[in-house]
Amino acid sequence: MNTINFSKDLQVKKSYDVIVCGGGVSGVSAALSAVERGKSTLLIEKSVLLGGLATLGLINLFVPMCNGRGKQIIFGRCEKWVRDSVKYGYDTIPSPWKDGEPKNPTDVRYLTRFSPYIFATQMTEEVVASGVDLLFDCTAVEPIMEGNVCRGVVTASKSGLEYYSCKMLIDTTGELDVMRRAGVPCVKGQNFATYIGKQITLDGCKRALEKKNVQEAYSNVSGYAATLWGTNQPEGVPLWSGLTCEEVSDYVIKNQIEMLKKLQKDDRLSRDVAMVPLMPQFRTSCCLQGDYTFTADDVYKHFDDSVCAINDFEYRDFLYEVPLRALTRKDYPNMLTAGRCASAEGYGWDVIRVIPPAILTAQAAANAACLAIDEGCGVADVDIRKLQARLEEENVMIHFPDEYVSKDAPRTVPDKRAHGIELTNGHF
Repeated sequence: MNTINFSKDLQVKKSYDVIVCGGGVSGVSAALSAVERGKSTLLIEKSVLLGGLATLGLINLFVPMCNGRGKQIIFGRCEKWVRDSVKYGYDTIPSPWKDGEPKNPTDVRYLTRFSPYIFATQMTEEVVASGVDLLFDCTAVEPIMEGNVCRGVVTASKSGLEYYSCKMLIDTTGELDVMRRAGVPCVKGQNFATYIGKQITLDGCKRALEKKNVQEAYSNVSGYAATLWGTNQPEGVPLWSGLTCEEVSDYVIKNQIEMLKKLQKDDRLSRDVAMVPLMPQFRTSCCLQGDYTFTADDVYKHFDDSVCAINDFEYRDFLYEVPLRALTRKDYPNMLTAGRCASAEGYGWDVIRVIPPAILTAQAAANAACLAIDEGCGVADVDIRKLQARLEEENVMIHFPDEYVSKDAPRTVPDKRAHGIELTNGHF
C-alpha cells in the first residue's frame, strides 16, 4: 500500500478543562454538567444542529422513563428536557403523566414525542447561555496522546486544522471516534437497514386541521424499513457498522434510492418529503470495552458504583443501575464516554443507548471528569460517594428502590435481538 507522511505544526488554539466531542443529547448533557461544575468546557459538533439522533436523526422520542406501574425512574437532566422539549412544540405525554408522576398505579408508560428542530434550537440557546464554548461544523479528527493520557484534540473545520488542549475528554460522538483513534479498546457493532424520514400528505394536513394538531400532518416515509431487531431486513443488504466513510455512503445511497422508489409510486401532488435524517440512523456502531460491560443480565442488580438508575424502554418492571465502570477504562485516566458508546453488549446495549439513559450517563461522565480534576486522579478512581452525592444534588436516582420491583415481575429479560438477526460483536 502506498503511504504518505503528513505533518503540520499547530498552535494551541485554546485550553479547556473539559472537551466534549459530539453534540448529541449525551454530549450536550455532558457539556452543560461540566460547565455547571465550574469547568471551562468546549463542545465540538460536526453538524450545525445539536441533538444527534434525537434531532438530526429524527429519532424524536423520549422512550419510557418509568417502571410501567406508575413509578418514575429517570429524572435528572432528562426530566428537565422532557418538559422543556414540548414547551414550544407538540407532545405525546400521556394524560396520567401530564403533571408529573401519577398518584395512583398505572400501566401507562411515561414518554413523549417532540419537535426535533425546535428542541435542537432550545439546546443551542441553553448551551450558549451556560457559558460552554460551542463549535459547529467542526470535527474532532485526532486525539493527541502522551502514552495513555489525552492532551487534546486536532479539529478540522472551515478554519483548517486546529488544536485544543484539555485536562479531560468525553467522547460522545456515537461511534467512539476519538477514543478508538486513541487506541482505546472498543467493540464494533452492526446496524440493520433502518431509514425513516417524515412526509406531509394532503390526508395528513386534513387530519391536522380536524384535530388542531400539526403533528398529525406528518407521517413516516422510509427507505429500507428493518426494525431495530432485524425484522424486515432486506435480503442481500448488508449490516453496517458505520465506522468507515464507504459504509456510511453505502447506507445513505441505498436508502435514499429505496425511498425514492417508494415515492415514485405516489401522486406527486399528494405529498412532499418534509424531513430526512441528516445523519445515519445507526444505533450500535461502536462501544467502549470498559472496566465493566453492561448486559441485560444486570436487571435488578445494585452496584456500589452506580451513577444512575434506568428502566427498560420495551418491557415494564425491568430496572437497572449503570456502574461508572461502564463509562471508563482505568488505563485511560482522562478519557470516558456515555450514551450509546458506553460499555455494553447484546440487548443491554439497546437498553443503555436510548435517549434517557444517554442523557443521564453523560451527566454522570461529566461529573466524574470534573471530580477527577478536583481530586487530581483518574476518572475511574474518583471518590464514588462524592460523585453519587453530586448526581443526587442534580435529581438523579442512583439506586432504584427494591419495592419498585413487582413480586410477579419476570426475572429474566427476553433478548429482542434474538427475534431478528443474531449479532456478533467483533473486537477490532
